[in-house]
Amino acid sequence: MSKPQLLIDTDPGVDDALAILMAHEHADVLGLSIAAGNVGLAHTARNARTLVDLLGATTPVFAGCPTPLVRLPEEDAAFVHGHDGLGDVGFPEPRTAAANEHAALAILRLTHERPGEITLVALAPLTNLALALRLDPSLPQRVKRLVVMGGAVTGHGNTGRIPAEFNIGFDAEAAHVVFESFPDFDLVDWELTLRHAFDEDEFDHWLAAGDHRAGFFGSVFGVARQTNRERGRRGVIAADALAMAVAIDPSVVVRSERHWVGVELDGRLTRGATVVDWGDRLGRPAQARVVLKLDQPKFATMVRRALGSL
Repeated sequence: MSKPQLLIDTDPGVDDALAILMAHEHADVLGLSIAAGNVGLAHTARNARTLVDLLGATTPVFAGCPTPLVRLPEEDAAFVHGHDGLGDVGFPEPRTAAANEHAALAILRLTHERPGEITLVALAPLTNLALALRLDPSLPQRVKRLVVMGGAVTGHGNTGRIPAEFNIGFDAEAAHVVFESFPDFDLVDWELTLRHAFDEDEFDHWLAAGDHRAGFFGSVFGVARQTNRERGRRGVIAADALAMAVAIDPSVVVRSERHWVGVELDGRLTRGATVVDWGDRLGRPAQARVVLKLDQPKFATMVRRALGSL
């Protein structure tokens, strides 16, 4: 079976790093389009280049939007990922250079070159993708699949606005544009990632048994692990890796439901919340496949291979 063709929109980010390792192990990666999010664009673009170096890959890195479409963000996630986004380890300047093409333009070009072949994997705030859609509204017609890591489908978010998840809350207008434009996409939400966290001791065994990729991930993961412990979150939470598993192998999904999903833009306490029409009362087309359960052993195997521990 041929490998999936992936274009990954990302804001590395520790969990993005694990997802990118997975993608290069299990798929053909056509490019990394980079947004601001977990930390600023200068860091996220640099971190993507660091990962390409680590993998000895030739994957192009396309820097994109440094800010959300409309409003400046109220918070980033440096307290989880480190000020540089990769655990403040202090990696040297990457050898890989960023491509001289904006991320949104690269998304449009690559989907024109490979119509119907590319799975878009959105691991970041959706700014680049929304800009691409505003430039060319026909984009969804050329995309094979869209997988979005974002949202909190029953309102248990991870930001200062209680119902909102970080990626959607960081640029709610962009998420609105994407959700309204794509007639079909997979939604892998924050709450799902909590249900599919890995046992910490088991994960440590994977890291110890792995290759240089496991060593890298173990070195950058410390700040995120400590922050999760302080917040009472149990296990190793791998949000972007979970979305990547869905992108690489759709059969990893055990249970899902199709519903219309919207984004709240105006609420004082709820801005950035994902609103799921669970009862299909609005009569709007159900554009989102909300992923509710994954095959955990299959997910674990995919992660272990990406760490070189299988």
